[in-house]
Amino acid sequence: MVKAAKTPHCVFVTGMSGAGKSQALHAFEDLGYYVIDNLPSVLIPDLLKVAQDAPLLSGRLCLGVDVRSGGGVRAAVSAISRLQALGTQVEVIFFECDDNELLKRFSTARRPHPLAAESDDLLRCVALERERLADIRGLAGICVDTTSLSVHELRHLLVEHIAASDRPLKMRTRLVSFGFKYGVPVDADLVFDLRFLPNPYFVNHLKDGTGLDIEVANFVMSQAPALRLMEDLTRLLTWLLPAYAREGKPRLTVAIGCTGGRHRSVAFCEYLANVMRNQLGDAQDIGVRHRERERWSDNAPLHGLV
Repeated sequence: MVKAAKTPHCVFVTGMSGAGKSQALHAFEDLGYYVIDNLPSVLIPDLLKVAQDAPLLSGRLCLGVDVRSGGGVRAAVSAISRLQALGTQVEVIFFECDDNELLKRFSTARRPHPLAAESDDLLRCVALERERLADIRGLAGICVDTTSLSVHELRHLLVEHIAASDRPLKMRTRLVSFGFKYGVPVDADLVFDLRFLPNPYFVNHLKDGTGLDIEVANFVMSQAPALRLMEDLTRLLTWLLPAYAREGKPRLTVAIGCTGGRHRSVAFCEYLANVMRNQLGDAQDIGVRHRERERWSDNAPLHGLV
């Protein structure tokens, strides 16, 4: 009896240069994926054919794609479409980052941009790269904003995602607290503003705390407007999440912001996550991340991805 060839799980890692793709590829390699970076796009279909019968690949393949890829990004987009048409399990993860942060990372690393031959203006290179990656970004099931992520946070996020990929398909919902003064997360699908709530920052005994502290959380969640919003959001998300899951969306990011991302948004995210878990049980995977956590201490180290 001839055993049917196993169709590999193929992950495409792409995105802006300096946004953490290299770190992501290292993480995938450490977690058992066969990683190939910058493979000419025209060779991708042939590689997948080989992968079906290659024990070395173990059905887990990760390909790095960027503006250097032979044949161009358009060829990679075409290859992905062909693979999907053939029934191959394809996932595209796009790494994004704020322009100013990208400039800072290239300055720190002292490495040339991949498009430096086309312009000696780094900001122009970044703009050109965004334009050329627009099509493949549109195919991404997940867009990861690494602007405020440390290397360790990025790795944790990927480990969590890969572990979830090995289980039966379940959409992951991430509740992200953030501060509007630092910008809205670019990977947010839904954004809610809590700046209408009373701010614990102006209460002397709560100012230095965070939304993870019980006194701060009680102050925030005892407000009638907060409870009203909690009820409305719970009803909305309880209806929305199963609908997104039925459409095959692998991930939903719900960003909840206040001024600094320290008090109101943190307490609200934690409370909402618990309510949603109780409402939906094992039907959904609900996670929480506090984007400004490293800013909570004036002495917190600054981290970046190069």
